[in-house]
Amino acid sequence: MAVKERVGLVVSNKMDKTVVVAIENRSPHPKYGKIVVQTKKYKAHDQENKCNEGDRVRIRETRPLSRTKRWEVAEILTTK
Repeated sequence: MAVKERVGLVVSNKMDKTVVVAIENRSPHPKYGKIVVQTKKYKAHDQENKCNEGDRVRIRETRPLSRTKRWEVAEILTTK
């Protein structure tokens, strides 16, 4: 099975070695056709605390690291 990867924006880095990444999903409404934006937040492991708020990052699914943390930062794409 392939490893899931997502690209999103860091919205919080206040925790130690953890960042919150917001992923936007843009899809048309099934009946009306208007593009609807849904945002989901994931907690991701950031080993070196390199990520800052506003950075665009790629996250990768991993084994459970805590009760809510199942992702890790694969790379920082752009910095703010």
